[in-house]
Amino acid sequence: MREPTVALPVLGTPPPTVSRSRLGRTLTARAVLVTCAVALVSVLVTAIVAVPVGLRGVERRDQEALAAQARLAAEVLRTRVDRGGSADEERLIRQLRAQGIDAYLIRGGAVDRSGLPPRVVQRVAEGRNVSARRLVDGRRALVEGRALPGGNGVVLARPLATGVWRQVLLSLWAPLVAGLAAGVVAGLLLARRLARPIRTAASAAARLRAGDRAVRVPVEPPDEVADLAEALNGLATALSTSEGRQREFLLSVSHELRTPLTAIRGYAEALADGVIGPDEVAGTGRTVLAEAEHLDRLVSDLLALARLEAADFPLEPVAVDLTGLAADVERTWSGRCAAVGVAFRVEAPVGPVPAYTDPGRIRQVVDGLLENALRVVPPGAPVVLAVRPAGPGPTAGGIVEVRDGGPGFTDDDLAVAFERGALHQRYRGVRKVGSGLGLALAAGLVRRLGGEIVAGHAPEGGAAFTVRLPPDPYLARTSA
Repeated sequence: MREPTVALPVLGTPPPTVSRSRLGRTLTARAVLVTCAVALVSVLVTAIVAVPVGLRGVERRDQEALAAQARLAAEVLRTRVDRGGSADEERLIRQLRAQGIDAYLIRGGAVDRSGLPPRVVQRVAEGRNVSARRLVDGRRALVEGRALPGGNGVVLARPLATGVWRQVLLSLWAPLVAGLAAGVVAGLLLARRLARPIRTAASAAARLRAGDRAVRVPVEPPDEVADLAEALNGLATALSTSEGRQREFLLSVSHELRTPLTAIRGYAEALADGVIGPDEVAGTGRTVLAEAEHLDRLVSDLLALARLEAADFPLEPVAVDLTGLAADVERTWSGRCAAVGVAFRVEAPVGPVPAYTDPGRIRQVVDGLLENALRVVPPGAPVVLAVRPAGPGPTAGGIVEVRDGGPGFTDDDLAVAFERGALHQRYRGVRKVGSGLGLALAAGLVRRLGGEIVAGHAPEGGAAFTVRLPPDPYLARTSA
């Protein structure tokens, strides 16, 4: 039975892009939709604001025209109202009705026909003019009344125009279509302007993913696009630097691993070929064992560095007396230092120096620092382990310091002392150096323990490594 084949992408080529041209999925479509929505809302808001204003303007104009006609009618009828039924009166009423205006005549406080509100009749009969909107014969109308002598007067009423709202709304179709068209054009232009740097950044990111570390994105306004370009350029630089350091680190580690392996292989071939005599077997075994232990330490350091940032890295911090730790270290290292002619000295107070740390891990840090010191210190020079409180009280924590009288570091060395393989790369072939893992591992362990480690110049003439450890939280609570 044949297994189904799966097409694998070619290494170094970006994966095929998925079509996203559906409405609302692309930046262009969204920009067009947004600009169209803005244009539509603008037109509607303009209509909501402009229609009432326009209606009030139309009513004001009609009211002013009706007032002018009321003044004219009052002048014509001033001396003819009392006579009643004159030819001028009839002719004037016909002309007003032809214009859609109802005329009401008031003689002696009484109106000639019904439909006019009594309050309007009363005001005009009392000699006061009227200019308002009232219900006339059951319809809303503009009313203009002019008082004449003797309780007489004339009142003109024009019904309010109907269908104005519909006419205004119908007139909005043209600006609405124009606004939508402008929104589409503006959206297309805006989307092209916004999408161009984003597409450029996406292309640069794809090239970075494919392994091209020389890619750079042009930095251009607006500020957000410039920030994105600078971030991508910084990422490319950081990736290039990181990969270069990884290559140097692998080269250094491979060299360190090859040295004990070469020794072990050489002695194994000598034993297999019978070149080593029976009286030399024990010495050869000790040499092979020492090289194997060296190789084991390198592998252990690599594994510890790989697991250092993992969540399951084992740590068991407890209350630790650093003075007792220094005494244990002295028993182990005094003999080793004396064997190579190096003076080992411990500086510790009489009383305890409490701290809160993992005793096994902090001992690993101290042993690693002493191992590095012993590698470079010449015979007759000192190696010092100093322990002291970090402050005046027991809640200040503790300090462990390793100093030596070796060649020491320059100020430039101190800046990269805890980077993996940095010092190894600088001093390989110049003086004795380790794998470049010890200081990086020590810095990582101290950080995981909640402390800090710094490198500096020792008064003995060499390097000084100062480890500050946190205080015992139980002591802090009881002291508080």
